[in-house]
Amino acid sequence: MVPYSLPKVLIIKPPPIFLQFENQFSRHFHFLKAYESHQPLPAFLAAAAATGVSAMFVTRNGPPITGADVLDYIPSLRCIVTSGIGLDYIDLDECRRRGIVVANAAGASSADCADFAVGLVIDVLRKVTVGDRFLRSGGGVGGGEVRLGRRLGGKTIGIVGLGAIGSGVAKRLHAFNCRILYNSRNKKPSVPYSFYSNVCEMAADSDLLVICCSLSDQTRHLINKEVLTALGKDGIIVNVARGPIIDEKELVRSLLEGRIAGAGLDAFEHEPSVPQELFSLDNVVLAHHQASFTEDCFQDLFELVKGNLEAFFANKPLLTPVV
Repeated sequence: MVPYSLPKVLIIKPPPIFLQFENQFSRHFHFLKAYESHQPLPAFLAAAAATGVSAMFVTRNGPPITGADVLDYIPSLRCIVTSGIGLDYIDLDECRRRGIVVANAAGASSADCADFAVGLVIDVLRKVTVGDRFLRSGGGVGGGEVRLGRRLGGKTIGIVGLGAIGSGVAKRLHAFNCRILYNSRNKKPSVPYSFYSNVCEMAADSDLLVICCSLSDQTRHLINKEVLTALGKDGIIVNVARGPIIDEKELVRSLLEGRIAGAGLDAFEHEPSVPQELFSLDNVVLAHHQASFTEDCFQDLFELVKGNLEAFFANKPLLTPVV
C-alpha cells in the first residue's frame, strides 16, 4: 500500500507522541504536516481541505483549535484527536456545532501523572534535587550546611481535582499515612476523603496542595493570593495540571517573600517560558511538563491515538469520545 492511499490526517504542530512513533503511525495514515510547509497556516489548511482531509491530530503546543484560527479553513474536518487529557485549547462548542467529533487520551497517562506528582512532593519535602545540585557543584558527601527536609508521613494533603489523576495521587499518598482532603466540582460519596467546596478553606487546613484539575474558565487562577496566603509559610504546592490554574505572579511573590515554603511545578502559566526568579530557589523543583513522559505511557498513547483514528475512518465509535 502506497502512503497516498492511506487515510489522510492533518498535523499543525507535532505532538511528542507523534515524534516518538512517527514511523509506526505512518504505516497506518498519511500525514499532512503544516509544520514542514513554508506556506502561511491559513493557506496550508485551505490546501489540505481541498484534498478532503477529515481528521486532525492536535497538541496543546499548537494554535488554539477555534473557528477563526483553524476550523474556518478546513470545512472538510470531521474528527479531532489529541494525545493529551486537557481540552482547554479546543473550542468544543464550536466542534459540536460543526459536527466534529473529538477524542482525548482519558486514562492513558493518569497513573504516570500521579506517580510524578508524588515524586515532586517527596523531592520538595526531602530536598532530593537540592542534594543533587550540591554534589554536582563540587560539594562532598557530608560537607556543607546541613539542609534538613521534612517528613511526608502524617501530612495533610489537599488535592484540587479528584479525577483519575487526583484519585491516583490520593491513593498513593494515603499509603504514606497522609490525611487526604479534596476539592472537586461535586462531592464524591464513594471516597473516604474529606470534601471541601472552598479551595481557600482546604488550603488553610492543608500542609500541601496538589493541583490535578483541568483548566477552564472556572479554574483559571483558582490558586490566587488568597489561597496561597491560606496555605501559609509552611505550605507547599505541587502542580501536575495546567500552569494557568495558578496565578504565577502571585506564586513567585509568595515564594520570594517566604509566604509559602516551596513548590514542585510541572506546568507554567506562559509555556514554554518559566519565570527566571524560580531558577535560583532551592525550595522549588522544576519539570518541563513531563509528568506523563514514560515509555509505557507513550506506548499506550500511541495505541489509543491510532485506535481512535482507525475507529473514525471505519465509521465506528471513538474509543475515548469527548464530543
